[in-house]
Amino acid sequence: MNDAPHAADYTIPQGWEHYTQAEHDTWLTLYDRQTKILPGRACDAFLHGLAALDLRGTGIPDFRALSEKLRALTGWQVVAVPGLVPDDVFFEHLANRRFPAGNFIRRPDQLDYLQEPDVFHDVFGHVPMLTDPVFADYMQAYGQGGLRAGGLGSLSRLARLYWYTVEFGLLRTAGGLRIYGAGIVSSATETVFAVEDASPHRLGFDLRRLMRTPYRIDDFQQVYFVVDSLQDLLDVTVNTDFGPLYADLAASNDLAITDILPDDQIFTRGSQARVQVVA
Repeated sequence: MNDAPHAADYTIPQGWEHYTQAEHDTWLTLYDRQTKILPGRACDAFLHGLAALDLRGTGIPDFRALSEKLRALTGWQVVAVPGLVPDDVFFEHLANRRFPAGNFIRRPDQLDYLQEPDVFHDVFGHVPMLTDPVFADYMQAYGQGGLRAGGLGSLSRLARLYWYTVEFGLLRTAGGLRIYGAGIVSSATETVFAVEDASPHRLGFDLRRLMRTPYRIDDFQQVYFVVDSLQDLLDVTVNTDFGPLYADLAASNDLAITDILPDDQIFTRGSQARVQVVA
């Protein structure tokens, strides 16, 4: 369903009426598998959002109905796109409180790994957090920052912020570390790995340090960054002058993913024993 002609902003009709029962069943299988393992691992904001949006339903959510619920909560909506979109298009959507989501779903034989984000990753993984007012503001601020970063030649640095927060972020809570990143909550294996495995480092969030840290897309994460609160994440983003930061980073070498610095806040010093293809 991802080959439809698109508008200038890359949006397309979701085509909800064209999903097959097998595709709806794939959504239900993935949904039920994830929701069994997320309690005690995912943060409250994600779990509350999941409940508020009733994402299980009878299969793949209709973006029109989903957007009505989301708009009422935080002013966001979900728009269908054919897959990955250009950076400037992506940032423009986020800056205007639109989340672009792929409209296709993985095949039943791809339940455990898919290279390109599908509707399950995009909607189940990302959209529940958009019901939280603070995180919703963070995502908009990120989009606005992305539009500025393009003119400064710093998109690769800003991409690291998205990767280590929106996709693979951990949150410090009174009950322990919890997941809020979409790349974790939509993956059965990384959900457990991120908070329980002894292999990865888990370090306190520091914007400059994080933006010096590259990432890989084909393995379990070797390092996770932990925020003290979603409000802290938003505050750092909106109160930082990124122009001087980008200039400073341009004169700095990247760190190795596995590095631990003397001033890092260490939640877990990982063994780095498990690095393999992630489900």
